[in-house]
Order: sequence, then C-alpha cells, then structure tokens
Amino acid sequence: MNNNIIAQHIARSLQLSVEAVGNTLSLLEEGCTIPFISRYRKERTGGLNEVQIAAINDENERLKEISKRKETIVKTITEQGKMTAALQKRIDDCWDASELEDIYLPYKPRRRTRAQVAREQGLEPLAQIILLQRTRDLEEAARPFLKGDITDTSKALKGAQDIIAETISEDERNRQQVRGAFRRTATITSKVVKAKADSNEAAKYSDYFDWKEPLRRCPGHRMLAMRRGEAEGILRLSIDPIDDDECIERIARHYVYGQTPCGRLVTEAIEDSYKRLLKPSIETEFFNQSKEQADDEAIRVFAENLRQLLLGAPLGQKRVMGIDPGFRTGCKVVYLDAQGNLLHHEVIFPHPPINKRMQATTHIQQMIEKYHIEAIAIGNGTASRETRSFVEDALNSSSVAQSQHPQIFVVSEDGASVYSASKIARDEFPNEDVTVRGAVSIGRRLMDPLAELVKIDPKSIGVGQYQHDVDQTKLKRQLDQTVESCVNQVGVNLNTASSHLLQYVSGVGPILAKNIVDYRRENGAFTSRAQLKKVPRLGPSAYLQCAGFLRIPNAKNPLDNSAVHPESYAIVEQMARDQQCTVQDLIDHKDLRSHIEIAKYATAEIGIPTLTDIMTELEKPGRDPREHLEKFEFDSRVQTINDLEEGMVLPGIVTNITNFGAFVDIGVHQDGLVHISQMAYYRIVHPTDVIKLHQHITVKVLEVDHRRHRISLTMKIPD
Repeated sequence: MNNNIIAQHIARSLQLSVEAVGNTLSLLEEGCTIPFISRYRKERTGGLNEVQIAAINDENERLKEISKRKETIVKTITEQGKMTAALQKRIDDCWDASELEDIYLPYKPRRRTRAQVAREQGLEPLAQIILLQRTRDLEEAARPFLKGDITDTSKALKGAQDIIAETISEDERNRQQVRGAFRRTATITSKVVKAKADSNEAAKYSDYFDWKEPLRRCPGHRMLAMRRGEAEGILRLSIDPIDDDECIERIARHYVYGQTPCGRLVTEAIEDSYKRLLKPSIETEFFNQSKEQADDEAIRVFAENLRQLLLGAPLGQKRVMGIDPGFRTGCKVVYLDAQGNLLHHEVIFPHPPINKRMQATTHIQQMIEKYHIEAIAIGNGTASRETRSFVEDALNSSSVAQSQHPQIFVVSEDGASVYSASKIARDEFPNEDVTVRGAVSIGRRLMDPLAELVKIDPKSIGVGQYQHDVDQTKLKRQLDQTVESCVNQVGVNLNTASSHLLQYVSGVGPILAKNIVDYRRENGAFTSRAQLKKVPRLGPSAYLQCAGFLRIPNAKNPLDNSAVHPESYAIVEQMARDQQCTVQDLIDHKDLRSHIEIAKYATAEIGIPTLTDIMTELEKPGRDPREHLEKFEFDSRVQTINDLEEGMVLPGIVTNITNFGAFVDIGVHQDGLVHISQMAYYRIVHPTDVIKLHQHITVKVLEVDHRRHRISLTMKIPD
C-alpha cells in the first residue's frame, strides 16, 4: 500500500496534518523511537507529542494488518475466478475490518454447513426459484430435484431454505441492518448459572446474578468483571437488540413480495437465518468489540497509573535504611549507601511474639549512627504501622538531637516479593536471600522509584484494573511504551544506571544496555557522551537515539549533563562565542542568555522549537521533572478496620485509580474506595481529573462493611 495513502487515512482518522503524519511515519520506518521523535524532531512532526506519535504508530500497524488481510482476500477470490473490477475497487477502498469481512463472506471457503450440503445435492437452482418467488406450485418446482438423498419434495424444499438462509446471512445489506439495530438498541444481560449460585466463588459476582443494561452504557470495568465471571463458569452473558421481530421484519421487506407459498418459505428462511446465523454472528462481533473497548480503557487506566507511579517523587541520593516489616518473622533491615549499594543487613524482632524491643532499639540506634543514615523507608505491608511507631520511639530515645533524626517514609512494597525472586535480583545479590533483596527494593524505591520499579513486571506493581483479563500482547506493548516514555522523560545517569534501567533508554535495548555496563566496569566511569561510541555494537544510529537521554554529572562538557542533544552542541557553542563566554557561563548567567536571539541560529534542520528547548535546558540543565517527596502520617486513632467510625475525617494516600473511583490507604490494612461520584461536588469525567496516584488526600468515612471488609469513603468534606 502507498505510504501517502496510509498517511492520508491516518491524518483523517486522528485529525492531524498529512505532512506531519507522513514525516512521522518516515521517522518510525527509519528506526527512530517515539521519545526521540517527540523530543528531537519537532520540526519534522510539527511538534507532535508522544501520545499523538504513538497513536500514529498504532493506526499504521492496524492499517498494515488490514492491508495484509486484503491481500489474502484478493488472492482467494481471484483463485476462485470470481474477481471483478468492481469487487476489486470495493476491496481497495475499504478500510473497516467488519465491512471488509462482510464483502469477503460470500466468497469465504466454507466449512460443511447445511447450506453447503444442499448445494452439493444440486438444490441451488431450486433455492433461487423460491427466493425470487417465480412459482406458485412448490411441489412441482421441487420434483426435478428428487435424486440421491433427496427422496421427497419436503427435503428438497428444506434444503433450498437452508441455502436461502445462508445467502441472506451473508448479504452485506442485511448484516449492516442487524449491526445497526445492535448498535442502537443492544442490551447486555447477565444471569447466574443456577448450579453455581450458592458457591463461595460466586459471591463476588452477586451483583451480576440478574443484571441487564444498554450495552452502550456498560462501562469497561463492568464488562470485564462480567466476562471474568463468565470465564469462571459462574455467569452466562448475552447481547440482544430490543426487538428481534423488528429485525426480522426489516430483512423480510427486501425479499418477501406477498402471501404466496414461496413468500411463506422465504419468511421461514429469514427467521431461521436471523436466529441461527445472523444474530449469533453479530452478537459475537459486538461481544468482541465491547471486550476490545473495555481492554483499551483498562490498559489506558493501567498505563496512566503506571506513569504516575514511575514518575513518583524521588528522595535522591541519600544513605537509607530500608525495613521490610513483620511480626513473627521479624523486620528485615538493610543499610544502603547513597548509590543504593548494600552495606549491611540484619533481622530485628521488636514486635510480639518474640518482642525483643529493647535489643532492637539499641541496635538500630547504633547502626543509624554507624552508617550515617539520612532516611528510613518502611514497607507498607503487615506490621507497617507498628514498625513506624517502634522506629519513632527508637529515634526519640536516642541521644541524637531531633533535628538530626533521619526522616521516616512509608513506601509501597507492591511487587517487592516478585522482584526479590526474579533473575534480576539474583544477579544483583547472588549471595543474599529473598528477604534481603525485598528490603533493598523498599529502600531503593524511596531513593528513586523509577530506577527500582522498572525491574518489576508492571502487572505485579498493584496499580492495574483487570490487567490479567485484557489482551496481554496489547497490554505489554502499552506498558513497555509507558516505561520507555518515563525513563526518557526523566533521563538516566550513565554512570550509575543498572542495565535494566538502561535498556529502556531510546535506542538501547537489553544487549546494548549490558554492553554499556560491561564497558563501564572495565574502563571506569564515562567522562563524555562521545565515549558511548566506543561501546561494542553501539553504532551511529543507536548513538543518535540514546545520547540526549543519558546524563553525565560533572562531565567536562556541561551539556553532557543536559537534555541538549550532541547534534546541537555546535549551535550552543556558537551562542557562547557570540556572547564572548563559555557554555558554562551561559548556564550560570541568565543575563547572558537574555541577549541571545534564537532566530539567528535557526537552520534547515534545527528550527525555533528545538532552539526554544535548548534555551529552556540551559536555564536548568538536567532538571528532574519529578516532584519533591513529601512526608505523610496516618491518623494515630485508627490501626484496624474495627477502629473506624462513620463520619471520621482521616488522611489517606491514593494507591490505585480505576474508572469508577480510587482506592485509598488510610492505615488500617484495607484500602477504602472513593467512588467517582464522591470525589467532587461537580461532575467529573474520570478520577484523574481531580487526583493522581500516591497523592495525599483527606477523606471522610461513609460506611464500613465489616462482613465484606469494604470501606466507603468520600472526598466531599464541607469546609
């Protein structure tokens, strides 16, 4: 297919300029990554952002799949000797998958259907006579076809009806008509499988035991919940238009010309066609479409949650004590240097049943002083609140002034156990057990959430919505794209990044990431970006893609610690010469930058958008776009769900966002739900309109369901 035609289709679909789409497709075909195109090729794309470029890429892949399907269809029809110029044009002009399959359906190689058997018995001419209603004597019309298995006229007429039913079901006009009825009026119905109604596993689906609503109003999360119930054999789902009889009547108007014997047979064939062939086919189509839409929405929510999680505020390079809390098995404690390297680890038992609180207190006081600990990270799982209280008491009873106490932070430990048992963790800490690795992960998450969380499968981080029920290929592609976007948005320290973090840098990948780390280990820290060219297998193309996203603090060239791409260094150096200063002087002195007229430096390749980005970067080179970390404390009045009372106003942390609301940790080992209707006094379209992941909010307890361990919360709190 011509690339210009693809560009035109995508431009119309996404309401973008054909030139911008065409240039973006060319860059993608050249092997450029989405972050690179968005950041460093604004002149060619007209300033498209990552979301728009990703949409162009996805639409391009969809059109390519349709194009491949067309090739198969054209080949099949041509081999049958049924291709015509008009049919070829219809196929060429069609870019809707459902419509394309409708065109192909009459020519599609058939399995052995009832109609196919009837055709083999020579009944197609009789079917045509009846369909066109050209006889009044059906018995007489059927007699010439009595041969072989057709021993009487009733069998002949029944076989002819089967052919008519299949012909009607394959007619595009009829399919579009039924499809339209589904689109306008379809309802989805869920019923419990009676044999499973009283089972324990069915309880969580009790809301859907007798459920019915218009399909177009069924939100994605409800569709996925019902589909999961169906997959587990607890629910039975169906999608139906409001009026089957009306659908049948509409089809009949095209075929039935009167109350004749032929007309009655055709009417019966239409009813059979609709109930046995057409309706089930369109129902399946709408089931698939609604599932795909629900998948897309769930994946979008998951990706946005993941983005917010990865871009969480970092503490930075501090000496950290990480604690994985526990009661019976004790608290696993690790001490990390400012680069996240493990210095020491141990287990303390400050809680029952062992309860060696005094010993644990003395020990961590000594260790905090020995390793000059600047911050403490405590996992938010079992015994988290108790461990924080213990640490606070230990700090308060020490001889160190309160102003010098390490700050205490509670850190999400979702996925830490997955990381601790992974190959990545085994490679990092081959001589330590899973408990130590998990505590290290907790400590490192405080220092830099992005660098640590990229090591964990996103599906294990606990911020998804039905992530195991959606299209896994599509989910992985979107999540990988999100991780790549976040890593490149923040930038990566070339001299401290792990190979797992480096592999998400634009143009790098797993092999080059390993080669970079190996080169660093053998040759020492990188002193310039240009040194990357010496890394085995890192050629000019990979260097072009990755260099701008890699940072080298304290490099000889200050631009090596900025987002200015090496291809633009010459322009910055010319700016410095024109101001009779050094590049470092430009960075340090605002007044020097204020005299620069960027239009003077525009070229055919580097225009005003890139020059504007350069000036912004010179103002704060290597700026981290993430927010600063804030401390948080739960209300001391509540420790468990039994401490909650309706009307209580409590601080909380948003732990997960879905289409229907947000889950909030209020410190009782059971997250509460703020329904979307309880988020604001005005109507909002999506929870992300008013909150974000890990945001600190204030909520009021609406209801506590002790039996089902459910907590209902509201953000609507009068001043």
